[in-house]
Amino acid sequence: MVRFAAIDCGTNSLRLLISEVVEGKATELVRTMEIVRLGEGVDATGRLSVAAIARTRAVLETYADLMLEYGVSDFRMVATSATRDAENKDEFFRMTGQVLGRLKPGYSAEVISGQEEAALSFRGAVIDLSPEEGPFCVIDLGGGSTEFIVGQYDGTILGAHSAQMGCVRVTERIMRSNPPTETEIEIAQDFVMDRIAEVCELVPVDQARVFVGCAGTFTTLAALALGLEEYNSQVIHCSELRIDALRILARQLVAETTEQRAANPVIHPGRADVISGGSVVVQGILDMIEKHAGVSSILVSEKDILDGLVAGLSDQSASIR
Repeated sequence: MVRFAAIDCGTNSLRLLISEVVEGKATELVRTMEIVRLGEGVDATGRLSVAAIARTRAVLETYADLMLEYGVSDFRMVATSATRDAENKDEFFRMTGQVLGRLKPGYSAEVISGQEEAALSFRGAVIDLSPEEGPFCVIDLGGGSTEFIVGQYDGTILGAHSAQMGCVRVTERIMRSNPPTETEIEIAQDFVMDRIAEVCELVPVDQARVFVGCAGTFTTLAALALGLEEYNSQVIHCSELRIDALRILARQLVAETTEQRAANPVIHPGRADVISGGSVVVQGILDMIEKHAGVSSILVSEKDILDGLVAGLSDQSASIR
């Protein structure tokens, strides 16, 4: 019995997974998320704000305490889009070294490439699917970027691309009004369409048989589509949603105010102001799926890069033994 932990620091949220691994099978002990908005304003200023780093540190301190409490043997913390883009990322990494150094001396968060992020996300997202259903296209919609990965269940990647669009980036850059104006929505749609065109040139989406959406925008849309009165990850995980119905729901979210979205119990208050930007990205993704693959539904996975990180740590531990 060994316990591993993974921390994912994205543009919008800081997430922790602690799993117990027995004979290669992982059992989730803790999965938690806090909105820290580390990437707030990065798209405009190029820098992480002092307040954003402080918010992230406060949550990271609680995660470090949890890892100590659960006695994890090893862990990884990865930092994605917001830190890759920031001029002052060294300040962030010093902070993570101070917090995490008490568990693993000399360790600080790791910046991973878009390619590694894609591979880890793919492994986690398909872990509970059937191998014969592939090839899969995993779409990990984050705050600053969205990863598109087509591959086989065994981890063979047929193509991957990290598109510079996400719920925070689209909202802060374009959809600043509350609710967004028609002009802002049109500009955002054009922006997303351009990024999607890049994806279709670089990734063989037409080879995918099953499309899998993961991360907060997709899982929140799933909760809404399923009519949940409160967020339930077990119900959401591996749910299958019709593209035509999901498109209507995404349009409705874009038209609402932040306050209207926040009033819905399945929408996290820290996501209410940026899920409109995420919904525009989703609409572009759905159009891509219909046009290039002729698929009428999409699966939503609660598992993602965190599960990929834990699986990698488990592999590494087994190889040493």
